Amino acid sequence: MKAIRLEQPRQLDFVSIAEPASPGPGEVLVRTHRMGVCGTDTSGYLGKFPFFRYPRIPGHELGVEVLQLGAGVQGLQVGDRCSVEPYMNCGHCYACRRGQGNCCSTLNVIGVMVDGGLCERFLIRADKLHRSERLDFEQLALVETLAIGCHACDRGAAAAGDHVLIIGAGPIGLATLEFTRLTGAKITVMDMVPQRLEFVRRTYGIESTVLSRGDGSELEQLQQITNGDMFAVVTDATGNRGSMSTAFRYCAHTGTLVYVGITTEEISFTHPTLHRPEITLKASRNALPGDFRRIIELIESGTINTTPWITHRVPFDRVPAEFESFTKPDSGVLKAMIDVSVA
Repeated sequence: MKAIRLEQPRQLDFVSIAEPASPGPGEVLVRTHRMGVCGTDTSGYLGKFPFFRYPRIPGHELGVEVLQLGAGVQGLQVGDRCSVEPYMNCGHCYACRRGQGNCCSTLNVIGVMVDGGLCERFLIRADKLHRSERLDFEQLALVETLAIGCHACDRGAAAAGDHVLIIGAGPIGLATLEFTRLTGAKITVMDMVPQRLEFVRRTYGIESTVLSRGDGSELEQLQQITNGDMFAVVTDATGNRGSMSTAFRYCAHTGTLVYVGITTEEISFTHPTLHRPEITLKASRNALPGDFRRIIELIESGTINTTPWITHRVPFDRVPAEFESFTKPDSGVLKAMIDVSVA
């Protein structure tokens, strides 16, 4: 069976792997049709993602087809189109008992800690599949990205009338924007790439955008935008230590700062920067099962339009040759989609 494996940073190879076994109880055999390329994938490719283990078959943003059901599987049938919830949680640790399997103490994310979906077929737990009769495989592969933003928005808990700053207009920042706009909050977006800010203005009608130079010099402009109040919620989706360290200064007094981007480097700030305005600092990791179900319904209803998201498409046999370009913002990539069905 064909697969593509990341042997080490910057080395993607075609490999032949064994066919999966027949699905056991509670398992499903699926065929991968589409894989979205995520910041996790590009960071893993560059050797910058802290949880990535090599060698690894990547792929966690997936649109799949059900091929075979194991014993006891209900609610699915052969031929179903599904999105994959890639977080393999234990179900019995402290976080899982509290309904927060996204933070399971022994969590394995497929395509990151264990092999993922950049292959023809693989086995998956049935409870990690979310079916849709109406969405196509590309839309289903986008659900996980949107789920990350949905969870980050929930962590920030913005309310109608709040002014929210989203730092980073890549896929995760835009996913956060999708759900923040549904809260009725006012939104400002900041990024270092002018094309991404233009995408935000054109696609979402958000004129309050700030071009960042990465040195915190945007402070005066942000103060003007907020009449000096600054932002009730700031979500940093950059994964950049400099941005994450300076994001505190953009929070209103009693505001909330959410880190949804990840860095391997230390983040530094003086304690008064956090203490004086009584900022609430939160991390946002992965997403919850209910997020996947909600997002599928929102795409099906037309509330979320995924059409503008996919800027690049690549067939399976071109992935090793083209993947490097997905790491470069000047390539114009927002979301690249791999057609695995042609493997």
